[in-house]
Amino acid sequence: MFKYFDPAAIAKVDKIELKAKLIVEGFLTGLHKSPFFGLNVEFAEHRPYNQGDEIRFIDWKIYGKTDRFYIKQFEAETNMSAYILLDKSMSMSYSGAKSKKISKIEYSSYISAALAYLMFKQNDNIGLVTFDTGITDILPPKKSLSNYRNILYTLEQVKPSSKTQISSALHILAEKLKRRGLIILISDLWDDTDEIISGIKHLRHEKHEVIVFHILDDDEINLPFKGPITFIDLESGLSLKTVAENIQSKYKESVKDMEQFFLKELGRNQIDYMLVSTETPFDKLLLKYLAKRRRLYR
Repeated sequence: MFKYFDPAAIAKVDKIELKAKLIVEGFLTGLHKSPFFGLNVEFAEHRPYNQGDEIRFIDWKIYGKTDRFYIKQFEAETNMSAYILLDKSMSMSYSGAKSKKISKIEYSSYISAALAYLMFKQNDNIGLVTFDTGITDILPPKKSLSNYRNILYTLEQVKPSSKTQISSALHILAEKLKRRGLIILISDLWDDTDEIISGIKHLRHEKHEVIVFHILDDDEINLPFKGPITFIDLESGLSLKTVAENIQSKYKESVKDMEQFFLKELGRNQIDYMLVSTETPFDKLLLKYLAKRRRLYR
């Protein structure tokens, strides 16, 4: 059976549109209750029953009066505007030594595509922003099929470039984005942490809701190396020669401290945060997103 949420399995699929569909449809199949009917919804209209429609949405009162089957259609009380912010700086190109691993930018593109597909299914306005030291692509939030496909095309073409300046991009966006909505930041957050917090706070000041997916390769979390090794910064080119075992404990402690810092500082501003390994199944991120969405519109 195909592993819908396994990043390595999804990476083998050719088209990003198919990747997104496999992830989301697999996710929905696994839910006991569809998220599309757990949200606040209101009655919209009736339409004739078509073969394959779910029987539970048949309006039996109408059937009793007309002897014909009609389906109740519903729509969300509030269609959300959501912006996916994707970090495409050079550090996002990293992938672990094991051949089955995918890079952070690949993993992030897949989850971005899956989120866009899920939002499209929910009739939400979807926007995409890619950035490194500044904004490189910006697609305003819309809910049309053409916009969704433009987002997928952009994600399929995205490649890491340049250095990281996360806070600068966030401040620019905070001033530029006029329609309030849900901001989903997808980044490895390898930048000045205080500056990152400042940029995210600026978004909150402009009344945006924010969720942060902190994407790291497992190597960056656990440093599973042995013996003499040379580390090279993908953005600056600076290198460090050391013995892995000599720094492993201290390094893992610093990563944990960074996670706790973001949890604390972002939590103070009602911002959801999740540290994510590129080996994390995609359904965990989709559940986190849906939990945020439910809180906004319950």
